[in-house]
Amino acid sequence: MNDTDTIAAVATPTGTGGIGIVRLSGQNAEHIAKTLVGGANLKPRHAHYRRFLDALGHPIDDGLVLYFPGPKSYTGEDTVELQGHGSPVVLSMLLQRCLELGARHARPGEFTQRAFVNGRMDLLQAEAVADLICADTETAARQAQRSLSGEFSDRIEKLANDITRLRVYVEAALDFPEEEIDFLSDGHVSNLLGNIIESLAQILANAKQGALFHGGAQLVLAGEPNVGKSSLLNALTHHDTAIVTPVPGTTRDIVKEKIVIGDVPLLLVDTAGIRESDDPVEQEGIRRAEQALASADLKIYVIDDAAACFNVPPADADICVINKVDLSGRATGQFTLGSCLCVPVSAHTGAGMDELKEAILHQLGVGGRSENGFSARNRHLLALSEAQSTLLLSQESFLASGAGELLADDLRTIHTTLEGLTGALSSDALLGEIFSSFCIGK
Repeated sequence: MNDTDTIAAVATPTGTGGIGIVRLSGQNAEHIAKTLVGGANLKPRHAHYRRFLDALGHPIDDGLVLYFPGPKSYTGEDTVELQGHGSPVVLSMLLQRCLELGARHARPGEFTQRAFVNGRMDLLQAEAVADLICADTETAARQAQRSLSGEFSDRIEKLANDITRLRVYVEAALDFPEEEIDFLSDGHVSNLLGNIIESLAQILANAKQGALFHGGAQLVLAGEPNVGKSSLLNALTHHDTAIVTPVPGTTRDIVKEKIVIGDVPLLLVDTAGIRESDDPVEQEGIRRAEQALASADLKIYVIDDAAACFNVPPADADICVINKVDLSGRATGQFTLGSCLCVPVSAHTGAGMDELKEAILHQLGVGGRSENGFSARNRHLLALSEAQSTLLLSQESFLASGAGELLADDLRTIHTTLEGLTGALSSDALLGEIFSSFCIGK
């Protein structure tokens, strides 16, 4: 396989539908399409109603053909879309005919990868294509669209340009040490460095929110047996996901359910009650509960307010849910005890559930104007966090010693990190990992 091959794939989801699309891209795309429709010419960017023919000239289907000559196409190459009826059998026959005429089957994400290689989009925009396709909520879709339109890329580019200007200033000062004025100690460098750190912090904060709306978070319900964890799960999911009985230890395995709160996709995990037990099955359930807590993005401990006086919540609790207030008589309303956010609720009556949802979003850091955000991934967060750590250490070192050589070296490293985000400097292994996660046909 090489990048000069003409590729083909079904670009619509698996299953039966009103319309199905087979996409072609490459130097032979127009020739294959013309042969498929009996040799008729294809006017660029016009919809042609044609009959698709097999090798014997028998009709496969009737539909539309659209031809987009490169470089003004999605991939930057000659591209053709064959729009027929959405029968899996018909689409398979149509794709097979394209392969017979010289195309090969596209790899996952290969159309978008070619768009990236041919300069039609950068790597952040390419990733946003997959994020838009897989968006679970309206907010995630809108943020992916903003990244696709270049908002994330523009902010990274501006930051990189600011760093370049600072690099030029610092390295010029190092190259001309005989000048009477010490340009490194005149305050200009420290001011520029402070502005860059502030800009990077804002981008990282926006990226964290974008990653949350895109990838969601895992919430784990934990606590002693019979405190109402399963009832709370059912109340949050609005259906009887978990079995609820008065018998302690009913839940012995992990129960998972996907929910959406405030447009944030969440995986809610109910666990076995944590207590001392000689039952090997219950012990295994407790082990799995502790394992789930170790990987949780948010730990929610549930306490039965009707059974005993409320004490100090566990040290690692992000939220302490005080359940069964319909029995204890406690008023609803958030409060803080130590460093823990406490929310009284009744999973049975629904009292306090809105306050619990607000607390979850607050503890996840969801706030501000999410409609102005952009989609982001863990790869982006790691790169931006690494750049931020390097910048902060550089600022501390420069203010302490005024050494420009170390600052210049750190700025070069950060600039390389930012280039890796947009794909200006990326390894083949990274590109392979990113595009392999795409669906075939995109």
